[in-house]
Amino acid sequence: MTFVHNLAPVLESKREELTAWMSQKRTEVPIPIYGSVDIRDAGWKISVVDANHFPAGFNNVSSEDKPSIAALLKTHILREYTDCEWVHLYPESHTRNKGYVENLIALKELLEIAGFRCTVGSVDFVELGHLIGLSGALKLDQVESKSKDGEDILLIDGQKPDLILLNNDLTEGIVAGLGSQIVSPPPSMGWHRRRKSQHYEVLQEYVEEVAQMLDIDPWHFMADWFVSENKCLEKEACRIQLAAEVDTFLEKLRQKYLGLGVKREPVVFIKNDRGTYGLGIMTVRSGSELLQLSNRKMNRLMYSKGGVDVENFLIQEGVPTILQDSEGAPVEPVVYLVDGQAASWFYRINSKKSDIDNLNSPSAQFESFSQSDGQYGEHAHGWHALVAELSMLAMGKELLSYGHQ
Repeated sequence: MTFVHNLAPVLESKREELTAWMSQKRTEVPIPIYGSVDIRDAGWKISVVDANHFPAGFNNVSSEDKPSIAALLKTHILREYTDCEWVHLYPESHTRNKGYVENLIALKELLEIAGFRCTVGSVDFVELGHLIGLSGALKLDQVESKSKDGEDILLIDGQKPDLILLNNDLTEGIVAGLGSQIVSPPPSMGWHRRRKSQHYEVLQEYVEEVAQMLDIDPWHFMADWFVSENKCLEKEACRIQLAAEVDTFLEKLRQKYLGLGVKREPVVFIKNDRGTYGLGIMTVRSGSELLQLSNRKMNRLMYSKGGVDVENFLIQEGVPTILQDSEGAPVEPVVYLVDGQAASWFYRINSKKSDIDNLNSPSAQFESFSQSDGQYGEHAHGWHALVAELSMLAMGKELLSYGHQ
């Protein structure tokens, strides 16, 4: 069933109206400097299933996209920070993750193409002179937190940069010194505070507006979801309650599928309501699966980056992917956005997973848009770009609720 794919002409007929609507909405919220989204395209539903405010895969974008990405970075930075000349890139502490280091190398290159001086480092790398990526070494600059006039500030080789570009999701809390400097994205958008469910609450509003404009049921552009709160899953009573909630949700999806002629059994993803990197995610087809979990699998569900306790779970409709590579492996688009605009696509491919599984695992491979020869990209600049850019609007509106700090 390719219901949404068949409506591509409707999207094109409304493109001018949608462009004007998007331009207006972007004046109403602080647009994120960058972000990335994972998209699931089932043909009958196209939805953002994960939105990251601190993207960590710039090494996977096409080389052809680098000039346009750099131009968007320059436009955003000079619009928001007029006199900026020096950008300091503040990373995660993944010293052994060569893929992440390669992301930093690529991001540094993009900032330099944009004309900025770029340094890299954090207070966690005090004794390290460089990090090793996939293509070579990345030089680190000395970063220290110092107290000045009663405030902690970050100095790089003894000097204060014009802008700190945060590429650290702050799961474990705000780094001392960040609060008193110009930082983008704002530290308040870190996972110590942000919740996935907050994003989907705001995104729902934008999806409904656009769906009304297109005269299409908004259900086709967003995965159904709810939040199960305060679940101490080490206790049986909490697990029984969560299992009942999951069964009720699955039955609701089952009835929706029947009504639309979607011929498959619904699946849900259970995710930590905050956090990233695919941690703490489980796929279930019935609540009873939760009651039968081994201790190992239960610990995996409750595992969170940095050892932060998991209490609230996002229960999200599992959207299958209709996209496949030439050997039948499932594929999902990943869109990288700069200044609110879809700037580059690449594709996550995982031959060891099914079309409904979480593809974000060590067995995943990545292919840029140009490498794919367009075989997955029929809707890249249409539906995929639309839902991705709506997600960036939602991130901006989330930030408003935090007071733009």
